[in-house]
Amino acid sequence: MMALGVDLGGTKIEAQVFADDWHLHERRRVATPASYPALVDALVDLVGWADGLAGGPVSVGIGAAGMVNPRDGRVLAANLAAHDKPLPADLAAVLGRPVRYLNDSHALALSEAVFGAGQPFASVFALVLGTGVGGGHVRCGRLQTGVSGTGGEVGHLPAPAHLVQAHGLPVVDCACGRRGCIETLISGAGLARMAHAMTGETLSAPQIIAARGDDPQMAQVWQVWCALTADLVQTLMRTLDPDCIVLGGGLSDIPVVVDDLTRAVGQAGFAGFDSPVILRAAGGAASGARGAAYAAWQVADG
Repeated sequence: MMALGVDLGGTKIEAQVFADDWHLHERRRVATPASYPALVDALVDLVGWADGLAGGPVSVGIGAAGMVNPRDGRVLAANLAAHDKPLPADLAAVLGRPVRYLNDSHALALSEAVFGAGQPFASVFALVLGTGVGGGHVRCGRLQTGVSGTGGEVGHLPAPAHLVQAHGLPVVDCACGRRGCIETLISGAGLARMAHAMTGETLSAPQIIAARGDDPQMAQVWQVWCALTADLVQTLMRTLDPDCIVLGGGLSDIPVVVDDLTRAVGQAGFAGFDSPVILRAAGGAASGARGAAYAAWQVADG
């Protein structure tokens, strides 16, 4: 058995074929086409390549930003030519087999829960902190999904009013169409927005992180970021109560983020109650594609 996981991005498509032991067997990368027909053709070609390696049809999983509307099967992904198109159904019709399409945060969550940092835990939430903020919940090796398909879109929960007010933080429109989403403050761009509001300085997220050790103002910005993110973790605890939270995305690479966020979560919680273990994702660049492949294999295996 081999399975294909596709990491579909706005500029590149990376296809990864996994062998029976779920180790990476082969990978291939191509540019993401700008038109929908060309995108379908590129994905079909990659599946054909994987079939050739496997000597027969592979299960196919695609992880990408956005989501599929369960009602009509159309993709919601503003940075892809597949936006508002029934990509999984169109691919399945050409390939003659099911195609599993899932949000890239969900793919990361499944990979980390089954193969990565979350392996020892029954309930794992992957929290992706990068250009955007998202996540996915896995319980006992199964991705938890529901009627809308929007589970895990935690970046579009409202920012906590008490912290926004206390620190004079901006309430701005979010790309999702709502206003005051937590993503607008704790994503990479959100951290820069928050620093400008608190200090008047225009710095990128990496510059803020680099300066926080010597600059008291940037140290304060970082503390507020931790408090905001800890409040989001507390919301996850009140609703899903996961055993473990695995951090992914660019901000998860900050060396102190696990320790500082763990401390902030403890300070924000109910006194005397345990908090989930916070860990950094272990799977690296292969994690999302492996999760997509595994999700497709689960469907094929029943």
